[in-house]
Amino acid sequence: MSTSRTDADRMRRRELHDAAAGVTGPRLLPWTTQDGNPCYLSTNGRGYLSSLADSIEEVQLDMGEELLGYARQVVAPGAKELSAVEYRWLACRLTEALTDALRVAESRGDRIPDPSEPPGL
Repeated sequence: MSTSRTDADRMRRRELHDAAAGVTGPRLLPWTTQDGNPCYLSTNGRGYLSSLADSIEEVQLDMGEELLGYARQVVAPGAKELSAVEYRWLACRLTEALTDALRVAESRGDRIPDPSEPPGL
């Protein structure tokens, strides 16, 4: 499990990352529109919506980590066999968790500067 951080710790880490990276511009948010389209926030890395997005990303990753722990127990040698419905439920939840994790990775990756580009561009 990950170590729990305070809001101040998360905000400070975000500020340090964004300052070092020179981040400005749209940020991919960890939620979508009702139609499933991506949501972006034009931000400098600060503000209520950025903090909310950071908090939601942390919850998504923590939930995925807990689900992965459960899945490891289910597939461990000697584990009690589940029904087809239970395996399907687990597969659906793992799919959701992976989708969330990939979205967080994409969002964070978009905020890492391209080393081939001069700073400030």
